[in-house]
Amino acid sequence: MPERDPKIDAYIEKAQPFAQPILNYIRETVHEFCPDAGEAMKWSFPHFIYNGKNLCSMASFKQHCAFGFWLESEMKTMKELTKDREKTSMFTLGKITKIADLPTKPQLKKCILEAMELTDMRVTIKKASPNSTEVEVPDYFSDALHHNSKAKEFFDKASPSFRKEYVMWITEAKTETTRNKRMAEAIQWISEGKGRHWKYAKK
Repeated sequence: MPERDPKIDAYIEKAQPFAQPILNYIRETVHEFCPDAGEAMKWSFPHFIYNGKNLCSMASFKQHCAFGFWLESEMKTMKELTKDREKTSMFTLGKITKIADLPTKPQLKKCILEAMELTDMRVTIKKASPNSTEVEVPDYFSDALHHNSKAKEFFDKASPSFRKEYVMWITEAKTETTRNKRMAEAIQWISEGKGRHWKYAKK
C-alpha cells in the first residue's frame, strides 16, 4: 500500500475548518476502494495516482471544496450523477460545502472502480481535432464583447480552444441570471488576458 503524502496532510490542516472533514472523507474513501492509490501534490492541490496516472483529485477553497475524476468526461457513472447538475466549480460535482453534498459512498465506489477500470484500459481524455475546436459565438456574448474593446481584441486573437472554453461555459448556464453573471466575469477576465480556468493554473 503506497504511503500517504505528508504534503497532503499539511494541505488538509491548512484548509478551512468546514473543509477538513470533507477532504479527509474523500481521502479515506478513495483509499478504501483503491488501496493501490498513491498521493501527490500537483498544481497546488491533492491528486490520487493509480498505475502512474491521475485517478482523481480534490481541492479546498475559502467557501467550498471540489472533487473530481481525471477521466470523468469518459465515465458513465459521472455522466449519470451530473446530468442535472450545473458545473459551478473546477469539477462537474460542483461546489461541495459538506460531506452530504458528495455522492453516496456506494456511488463513489462505482465511480472509483470505473475510473480504475478506464485507467487499466489505458483510456485517455479525448481531444478534439484542431478543426473542431472552433465554436460559434452567440450574439449576446458577441454584443457584450463589443462593449469592451480590450476584451474583444484579446478574444478575437486568442486560440480556438481559449474561445471555446468561454463560449461553452456561458452557453451551458441553466438560467439567464447565471448566464449574465458568467458573461460579466468572462468579459473582465478576458480583458485581463486570462483564460477560463486561470484560477487553477499553476503559479
